[in-house]
Amino acid sequence: MSTDPVLSAATRVIPSFEYRRERWRNGLGWTREILRVPDTDDWQVRLSIAEIEQDAAFSSFPGIERALVLLRGEGLRLRFADGAVQTLLPPHDRVRFAGEAEIHGELVDGLTHDFNLMWRRDALEAELLHRPLVGSMFFFTEPATAWAIHLLAGQAQFEGDTDLPPMEAGDTAWLAAGPRTRYALRGGGELLAIRLSPR
Repeated sequence: MSTDPVLSAATRVIPSFEYRRERWRNGLGWTREILRVPDTDDWQVRLSIAEIEQDAAFSSFPGIERALVLLRGEGLRLRFADGAVQTLLPPHDRVRFAGEAEIHGELVDGLTHDFNLMWRRDALEAELLHRPLVGSMFFFTEPATAWAIHLLAGQAQFEGDTDLPPMEAGDTAWLAAGPRTRYALRGGGELLAIRLSPR
C-alpha cells in the first residue's frame, strides 16, 4: 500500500506559541491555526482553536466535516438553522456537524476557546478521541494512517529515538502516514487524539 501523500506531511511537534492567529472567514471572531495539511488554501485537514468572544454566526465551509471541543469557558450553545440546539459544557463537551450548516453560536457565560477539527469529507475520514494520559500511550502510523495529538493538560514526551521535543499543555503533535511506526507517548495529563485516513 502506498503512503497517502496528503497525510505524509512531516512528523513534528507544534508548540502552542507557533499557532497562527487570524480572523475567522466571516470576520466575526479569531482563530489560532495549529495545522493545515497540506499547507495550502486547498487543505484536506485543519486544526485550530477558535476564540469566541461574542455571540456570532459560524463561517460556512462547504464540503467540510467539523468537530468542536470546548477547551475553556463556561459553555457554548449552537443554534442550527433547522431548529436543533446543541450546548457544549465544561469540561470538554464536543459536537460534530457539517461545515455548510447554518449555525449561530451563543456564549453561555463569557468567552470560550474551542478546539476545531475540520476535514474534507470526500477525501478523508477522521476519528476524534478524548483520553487521559497515564504512563504510556501508543500510536501506530501506517501508509494510510496519520495521527494528530493535542495535549489538553499535563506534560508528555515521546519515548525512544524520535527527535521530537517534549510536549507541554496546549501543544500538538503530528505523526505522519508512512511505514508502520509505533510511537510511545509517556506522561501525565489529558489529550485529544485524531486518527486520519483516506476515505
